[in-house]
Amino acid sequence: MKFFVIGDVTVDHLYHLDQLPAPGEEVTPISASMQPGGAGGTISVALSRLGHTVLLGARVGNDPFAEYALSNVRASGVSESAVQRDDTLLTSTITLMQTPDGKRAMIGYGAANRQLDPAKLKKKDIDSSDALIVSAYSLISGPQREYTLKAMQLARKAGVPIFMDLGTGAVNSAGTGLMDSVVDADYLLLNQHELLALTGTSSISTALATLGSRGARRVVVKVGAMGSIVWTPEETDLIDSVRLGDEVVDSTGAGDIFVAVLAHAALSGATLAQAARAANAAGALSATSVGAQTRPITTADLDAALQ
Repeated sequence: MKFFVIGDVTVDHLYHLDQLPAPGEEVTPISASMQPGGAGGTISVALSRLGHTVLLGARVGNDPFAEYALSNVRASGVSESAVQRDDTLLTSTITLMQTPDGKRAMIGYGAANRQLDPAKLKKKDIDSSDALIVSAYSLISGPQREYTLKAMQLARKAGVPIFMDLGTGAVNSAGTGLMDSVVDADYLLLNQHELLALTGTSSISTALATLGSRGARRVVVKVGAMGSIVWTPEETDLIDSVRLGDEVVDSTGAGDIFVAVLAHAALSGATLAQAARAANAAGALSATSVGAQTRPITTADLDAALQ
């Protein structure tokens, strides 16, 4: 299958700490690393490693970070024909601090990604795809938003299904204002916080009802250690998490891996519940290594985790 993925490509600076620093405090990390990341890059790499043809719509700077940010994209065989270069802005970076109990703080700089030029989007790339996967960070602002809305419009006209992945930063930035842009996606994927913020409600059941009233068709809500909730107008199911026994060391990118595997499974003929269970397993597997793209997810991995 062929996927067109729109989303950020970044360099992630990861710091694992005993505790997050207070203002003015200097702390020494337990460990630190630099990794290729970004939702667009990570989803693309995961899908390509699963054997799909993947085209990535993103923008990087003309700087040394660009080659590193794209290193796994290139190594996994993702097409870079829709990756743009920016002569002015830097490649996007994210600094992430995380403690063993799961507390996180992030500094994200959209940089070149936000200038993704809609004039360079090719209709044939959308028309020839089996699915369009969109990271909602691409809907925040600027030319990147125009590019993404144009791609979604082309996908609807061509009958290409859209997988929409929300994102805490995107929802925190736009809140309920994102609703009109995302609710008619064929698959809407988000976590509990994002669900409540997007709908302006205080309970999962009310939020899902709100999405249903706005025309949502398939919603998958990530609910942490409990797994995920799948919703359609006909049914709602809790899909238990998959416990692997391996130590969770870094959850960076686990949500992006979840999205990639859910799309892979859904387009391979799985039911929504089956796809969510596979995605639960993939997210758990990815968290056993440091970095969003470090742990390759294979079909053999998914088969073993689901047995």
